Amino acid sequence: MIIVLKNDITEKEKDNIKSVLAKNKFKLNEVKGEESTILAAVGRLAMDIREVEVLPGVANVIPISKPYKMASREFKPENTIVEVPNNWGQIIRVGGSRVVSIAGPCAVESRQQMMDAAAAVAKSGAVMLRGGAYKPRTSPYSFQGLGEEGLKYLKEAGERYGLPVVTEIVATENIPVMKDYVDVYQVGARNMQNFELLKKLGALGKPVILKRGLSATIEELLMAAEYLLSSGTDKVILCERGIRTYEKATRNTLDLSAIPILRGMTHLPIIVDPSHAVGIRDKIPPMGLAAIASGADGIIVEVHCHPEKALSDAAQALYPEQFDKLMRDIEALAPVVGKEVAHIREVKKTSVKIEKSTGEKKQKITCAFSGKKGAYAEQAIARYFDGTVKAEATDSFRELFQAVVDGKTDYGMVPIENSLAGSVYQNYDNLTQFEDVSIVGSITLRIQHSLLACKGATLDSIKTVYSHPQALSQCHNFLADHKDWAQIEAVSTATAAKLVGEKQSSEAAAIASSVNAKLYKLDVLKDGIEDDPRNYTRFVIIAPNHLTGDAAEQAFRQQMGEGTSPNMASFMFSVSNEPGALYECLGIFHKAHLNLSRLESRPIAGKPWRYWFYADAVLDETIQDKQEYVRKVLKDLNAKAEDVRLLGVYNGR
Repeated sequence: MIIVLKNDITEKEKDNIKSVLAKNKFKLNEVKGEESTILAAVGRLAMDIREVEVLPGVANVIPISKPYKMASREFKPENTIVEVPNNWGQIIRVGGSRVVSIAGPCAVESRQQMMDAAAAVAKSGAVMLRGGAYKPRTSPYSFQGLGEEGLKYLKEAGERYGLPVVTEIVATENIPVMKDYVDVYQVGARNMQNFELLKKLGALGKPVILKRGLSATIEELLMAAEYLLSSGTDKVILCERGIRTYEKATRNTLDLSAIPILRGMTHLPIIVDPSHAVGIRDKIPPMGLAAIASGADGIIVEVHCHPEKALSDAAQALYPEQFDKLMRDIEALAPVVGKEVAHIREVKKTSVKIEKSTGEKKQKITCAFSGKKGAYAEQAIARYFDGTVKAEATDSFRELFQAVVDGKTDYGMVPIENSLAGSVYQNYDNLTQFEDVSIVGSITLRIQHSLLACKGATLDSIKTVYSHPQALSQCHNFLADHKDWAQIEAVSTATAAKLVGEKQSSEAAAIASSVNAKLYKLDVLKDGIEDDPRNYTRFVIIAPNHLTGDAAEQAFRQQMGEGTSPNMASFMFSVSNEPGALYECLGIFHKAHLNLSRLESRPIAGKPWRYWFYADAVLDETIQDKQEYVRKVLKDLNAKAEDVRLLGVYNGR
């Protein structure tokens, strides 16, 4: 059963609860979350749960019917995200809306081999480096690994390229040697039910990839995960790697149906190993793609720069070129399944700014926007950062979000709503998919549209007008007077202006800011063509939230001005499909005396007629500790909603 403790529980009350449960032969595990603390009591239900409910300090008791307790959805309805920090100040997150790739050779053979492999897989997009230092082999005469020497090579290669190290542990006696080198332990299929090993690993509290046994059922896999969870760790990643069947065409039979089944049974993240599943080099990429399409949180594959010389599993090791192609295909597939591909953040080459007073060189911060030079978002960047950052153009909103996550830029300027045309739904959806970004600021910009055309063009000569769909919508009345003009959508208003400038045709025009006229050598045919002069666009500034230490401090160093207090909080939540569910969630904001300045809904991918709700709340100036106040609201919202995410607490201008 799960015992939810009251927030004001005393240590004496907690000790009394533990004592009562221990006397009834329950094994206890205390889990401290951001919002509440629970006791997971595992064992035979030898007592009436009402005896626990009446104990001082107990808020609620939830019985669990499954034989696997802590791994079940009943124990934790929301998905677990396992965090693995690297040595570059980044947190690699496995689970949620991300796709991770773990790659490297089957076995560590030499220092040069590992350096070459790490360089290759890092370049293609892997976020963790795999390699075996201890190799359990069917034949005692096969290569057994380099042991601690191999661990040193693996760790050195991983740190060179910012890749956390994943390696298999085969026996409990290896733990003292491995603990200083390993970021993620891997339990192989042969050891899935080595319960003594699982208990010792769980007690370490480090991330563990647990592979499904050769003939194990899905429930047996979850029971094995229960050993890890009940022993102390909450960082367990399940891995489907194929099971043994009568089929001999492949090494094993990859059970992709296990992924959606597990998704409904457990909160733990799930990855797939297509290399061990099929064992045939050219069959691995399609099965890797199929795994992502089936809902897997990532893949773990074998890659060797010279497979023909590999000392272990040569037939199933991909060439670097094959892995690179697989990663490119996954990048294309990820948006289709509503996910983003995780990357190691680049060491960004920033421009250099020289301070005149000291002669000191400083790296200039960058902020990305979607479109071309002259876009309204670029003007918002200049206004928000007061000219202290370098604006960098991207070709799409998704590329902008990805650039922020990957470290190609420090911030992103994203339009979220317009006073005339309404919401920019694409960016609400991007906030759903890109969980590794947060809103750190906002600014409202007045939008004034002009009709731009090349020299010599007139209103009578125009036949086609180009602009962003939002701008076309905002100039509806003006365009209604020119119904014979064809309307062509562009990525941004500045992109439209650039296109018209390149065409140099008297029949083409663009709707954009007048600042684009000078940039693209165009004339302003008419100013102020928006339907309403009270035309404003609200932009949000996004920044990465998966950084640690100095990297995190650097990323957020210009989040707010000196002495500025946050005045906005943005939430995202979903509700159960029952009468009054949304009403109860909105009541939480009312109870907290928070004014909702915006409430928006968007369909949840893969769940027909279910919606995400986005809420912007105004934080009153009288609230002393705004972060703590929002934390309490978030806790209450978690109790009523199905899924909740805080998008940001920030200063809006």
